[in-house]
Amino acid sequence: MIQTIDFHITECEAMKVYPKSLFYVGNTSLLRQRKISIVGTRHPFAYTKTMTHTLASKLANAGACIVSGGAQGVDATAHWGAGFDKTIMVAGTGLDIRYPSINRKMIEAIESQGLVLSQFEAGAPSLKWAFPQRNELIVALGEALIVAQADRKSGTMHSIHYALQMQKPIFVFPHRLGESEATNDLLRQGLATPILDIDAFVENLGFTTSTCQDDFLRYCETQPLYHEAVEKFADRIFEYECLGKIKVDNGRIIRI
Repeated sequence: MIQTIDFHITECEAMKVYPKSLFYVGNTSLLRQRKISIVGTRHPFAYTKTMTHTLASKLANAGACIVSGGAQGVDATAHWGAGFDKTIMVAGTGLDIRYPSINRKMIEAIESQGLVLSQFEAGAPSLKWAFPQRNELIVALGEALIVAQADRKSGTMHSIHYALQMQKPIFVFPHRLGESEATNDLLRQGLATPILDIDAFVENLGFTTSTCQDDFLRYCETQPLYHEAVEKFADRIFEYECLGKIKVDNGRIIRI
């Protein structure tokens, strides 16, 4: 059921105008946790997806709530990496419209386990001008902004602009020359800090990285059936497969 936030959110004071109304579905206690915003392209490289998923997972395991926009690409990867109970999605439409429709199941999972927010009343459609407004809220909620990958002419530039205005620290993944030119520009101009070691980055933010992931690798040593592993460790299978730590062979997960 769509409800209206009835308490003050200090982080929203960083916005140009405090939201007149904020609508939500889900668990508002996440707003009282430490939050990190992650944004980026809808068409990430495999490298970007792996790093985003790993970083979101480690931040969430260490106690952070991940904030993003529910879009395809980096946003969805960040939500999946964090786990739906440790993520806030900020929508650019009314909450009765699950946009983009390709992510409908993910959005419904966040509604039931995490939190979905919107500044727009029910029925508000997907309009181009609404998404910069959504991006401002995403940036405001997080104590830092992570830009995983972005081109110079992209919607992510709005998020970067807001972060600079709000004096939020910006962090980016290092990319090859000619790729993710917007984040490389930020590094060149001294406006962002590169993430060179994920565990060190998480700890430098004041979180303590968890070692609980070892139990998954120990579990994989038993060569479990894939469908059984999904029931227990769905959020880790994608990450570890991308990192080359496990493989799927004849319906079983094998530790490499």
